[in-house]
Amino acid sequence: MSGHAKKMKIGVWTSGDGAHVAAWRLPGDDPHRSAKIGYWTHLAKVAEKGKLDFVFLADSNRILYHSNPSAMSKMPATRVFEPLTLLSAMAMVTEHIGLVATMTTTYNEPFHVARIFASLDHISGGRGSWNVVTSSSADEAPNFTAEKHMAHDDRYARAKEFLEIVNGLWDSWEDDAFPRDAESGVYLDYDKLHYLNWKSERFSVKGPLNSPRSPQGRPVVFQAGSSDIGREFGAETADAIFTAQETFKSAQAFYKDIKSRAVKYGRNPDDIPIFCGVGPIVGRTVEEAREKYAHLQSQMPTDVALQLLSEVLGGADLSKIPLDVPVTSLPASDAIQSRRDLLLAKAIEEKMTLVELARYAAGGRGHRQIIGTPEMIADDFQYWVENGATDGFMLAPAALPMYLEDFVEMVVPELQRRGIFRTEYEGSTFRNVLEIPRPPHPAVLKK
Repeated sequence: MSGHAKKMKIGVWTSGDGAHVAAWRLPGDDPHRSAKIGYWTHLAKVAEKGKLDFVFLADSNRILYHSNPSAMSKMPATRVFEPLTLLSAMAMVTEHIGLVATMTTTYNEPFHVARIFASLDHISGGRGSWNVVTSSSADEAPNFTAEKHMAHDDRYARAKEFLEIVNGLWDSWEDDAFPRDAESGVYLDYDKLHYLNWKSERFSVKGPLNSPRSPQGRPVVFQAGSSDIGREFGAETADAIFTAQETFKSAQAFYKDIKSRAVKYGRNPDDIPIFCGVGPIVGRTVEEAREKYAHLQSQMPTDVALQLLSEVLGGADLSKIPLDVPVTSLPASDAIQSRRDLLLAKAIEEKMTLVELARYAAGGRGHRQIIGTPEMIADDFQYWVENGATDGFMLAPAALPMYLEDFVEMVVPELQRRGIFRTEYEGSTFRNVLEIPRPPHPAVLKK
C-alpha cells in the first residue's frame, strides 16, 4: 500500500481466557490458567515484547450469566482477580507498557478511585490508566445497597462530576511539593497543597489526596461510551477512547465525530487517540486461520451464545425473538445502546438469524473479527488508520495467550516492516507511549 505511513497504536484486552467464550476448552491448554498469577504476568510480558501500547482489563461487580444456570455452567462467569491488584503485579515484570483498568463511577467514591489509580501510577513509574465506565448492568445495584439501578443519562451525569473530582484530587499537590530535604528538615511545602472542598447534591469531598502528584501528573483516562452522551463525555474529558465499530464506514464517522467534538471543547484532536476493538485470528495461511476460528465456534453451545448476546446487549430478554428467521429488531436497552445498534445493523445487512447473530457476537464479544494471514491483517489495519477510521486498535484475542503470541510473532513484524508500528517505545510513561501531553498543575497555569 502507498501513501504516508502513519504509525498506529495497539493495545490488548486481556480478560479471562480470551474474547471467545470457548477459549478455555482449547486442547493442550490449562483450563485453570486464568486463575494463576503467572498466566497474567506472562500476558503482560508478551504484550511488551510486541511493543504494544497497553494491556487492558475489563471488570464488573457481579458474576455473569446467573439468570441462565445452564449457560453459566459452561462458560467463565467469574473474575478471579480484582484488576488493580493484577495490574500492580504486571507492573513488576514490565517497564514500558501502559496498564489500563476499568472501574465504575456508579458504584464507587471519587476519593477511593483517585487514590487507587495514583498508587498504580507510582508503583508502575507512570504507566497507570483508568477506564471510566458507568455500570451498564443492573445486576451490580444489589451489591451496593442500591434499590434501583441508575438510568443511562443519570449515570453519565454522575460520571462527569465524579471525574472532575478525581482530577481535582490528583492535583492536590503541585509537582514539586515534596522536597524531602533531610539537611533542612523540610519534607513538604505546605504552600503547594490544594484542598478541593467540593460540595454538590451528589458529592462532598474535602481532600486533599494523601498521595503526592503521580509521575504522569494524572493517570491516563480512557472512556468507551459510544452513545451521544457518551461521545460528548469522551470528547470533553478523555485522554483516549475505545470503541466497537463493525464497519470502516461507521468507524470513520465515529472518528470524525469525536475529533470535531473535541475541537468544540478547545482540545487538540490529535491528543485523543481512538482505538477500535478488533479480534484478529491469524494463520500462516487463510485456511489455517479459518480452521482456528471454526474449531472455537464448534466448542460453543447455542444456549451459551444466546446468553452472551443478551449480556452484550445489557441483559436484554431475547426469549420472544424467533431463533431461525432473520432478525429485524432487538430489544431496546438502557445499558449498552451503541453496541445494540451496531449488532442490529449487521444482522439486518447480512440477514442473520438470532442464533447466527448470537454465535457471531459470542465469537468476539461483539467486536469486529478479522480472520486471515499476517499480510491480510496488516493491510486491514493500515487501511483503517491511514484513511481516518481510527488511530489504532484494541485487540480482543479469541484465545489467550496463544492468539496474542501469534499476533506478536506474525503480525507485529509485518507492521514494523511497513514502518507503521513502533520498533521501540517512545518513553517510560504511558503518556509518552501514547504521545499525549502531561497535564501541567493548575497552579502553574495561574502563575
